Amino acid sequence: MASQSPQAATEQAHWFATTHWSVVLAAGGEATPNSANALEQLCGAYWYPLFAYLRRRGYEAHDAQDLTQSFFVHLLEGNRLGTVSPIKGKFRSFLLSALKNFLANEFDKTQALKRGVQFSFVPLDTETGEARFRLEPAHDLTPDRAFEQSWALALLDTVMKRLRAEHGDPEKARVFDALQIYLSGDKGVLPYAEMALRLNLTEGAIKMAVLRLRRRFGELLRAEISQTVTRPEEVDEEIRCLFAAVTEI
Repeated sequence: MASQSPQAATEQAHWFATTHWSVVLAAGGEATPNSANALEQLCGAYWYPLFAYLRRRGYEAHDAQDLTQSFFVHLLEGNRLGTVSPIKGKFRSFLLSALKNFLANEFDKTQALKRGVQFSFVPLDTETGEARFRLEPAHDLTPDRAFEQSWALALLDTVMKRLRAEHGDPEKARVFDALQIYLSGDKGVLPYAEMALRLNLTEGAIKMAVLRLRRRFGELLRAEISQTVTRPEEVDEEIRCLFAAVTEI
């Protein structure tokens, strides 16, 4: 493997110094506006895996909704990060561990947070979340493994939405909507030649467009994962975990 240039190493170090989870951990026990905003954005992006975890644990939809929201109130209102060690790394691991601790030790203390109170901490689209949960296939996975799957799918969905947003021009959007089937890696998708006929493009143009989409998807995936870990070497590990979880579906 070729060694990194000094400039690339510097840029990479800067990136990880400013990623969301790195910002939170760098603040340590002293919450700052930047760290609070970073944590809230992370929670807002990845609340669904926690909601799905609670549903897999046997909680009814409204109870899972209340618990998820109460957990975020608990997490964001107080200084709950003082005991988090940066060496623990992944936001995914922290979030599930913190929820388990909340369920075991803190839930009774939060009963004053009655259902119907409107919180402004993390807006949760729980109605959509429940509909999404009901579409998930039934399986015998433990709630922890189900959380891993939900996390992986939530992350991939975020990446796909960002990639779609980069193709906002109507013509680009039309081509993207047609070609995104090639990002899944599934066998049996439409042959390039047939897709070329549908889009009135050459087969070579289709191949090049798919290559570019895959490359950009990979870049956005790494960037999104980088927001949830603290060190560059953790990105590849997270990608492996992500795809391992998805292949179990």
